[in-house]
Amino acid sequence: MPRFFTEHGDEHEIVITGEDARHIGRSLRMRPGEQLTVCAEGIDYDCEITRITDSEVFLHPLHIAPCAAEPSVRVTLYQAVPKQDKLAEIVQKTTELGVFRIVPVLTARCVARPDKAEFEKKRQRLQKIAHAAAKQSGRGIIPEIGPLLTWKEALSAMQAEDCSVMLYEEAGGVRFGDVSLAAAKNIGLFIGSEGGISEEEAADAENAGIWRVWLGKRILRCETAPTAALSILMYLTQNL
Repeated sequence: MPRFFTEHGDEHEIVITGEDARHIGRSLRMRPGEQLTVCAEGIDYDCEITRITDSEVFLHPLHIAPCAAEPSVRVTLYQAVPKQDKLAEIVQKTTELGVFRIVPVLTARCVARPDKAEFEKKRQRLQKIAHAAAKQSGRGIIPEIGPLLTWKEALSAMQAEDCSVMLYEEAGGVRFGDVSLAAAKNIGLFIGSEGGISEEEAADAENAGIWRVWLGKRILRCETAPTAALSILMYLTQNL
């Protein structure tokens, strides 16, 4: 069944407008009486089309339920900005796996160093990638792509989570199974860029109470590490 997102649901009538409405009427050639799913704030509305105009699609909800595909935990990925277009791949894959929010971070070893204004233009395109991946994977929400943060800003945000972990390839880290996740509903996950994380930043994180997690002796690419770590987190919290 085709799947679309809207900001707010309604038990009586939902109206889809803009590009999605044109896609339903012109590209999919759907007609009154056919059904589709609308997602709003983690709730699925299975609907029947009642009327279609050039710019609007009117829907009557038939069945309303929480989206079964949404994880029971909210994982925010704090991702150090990588080179080239690797962030687009990270957004796509982690959205499919159930990430709640993705926050780009500028750390000491980031080769790519956009300023905040420059990154805002890229953020709009990344949000569209998250939207498409959420549709494809049956999500109930579209993960937000947050604004670019400095390391200190990201550290403060991670401290506000119920539990935060940082992938760290050097000695001294624990395995994911040793992290206390039982009571955590909001989890922060920090992944470094191609150059990893500096010793000073690692010390900052440790002093802030963030777990250092070790994924083994293999060195993963910065675009591979988020999918590996998020998969493990989803498994450990019984969401995979």
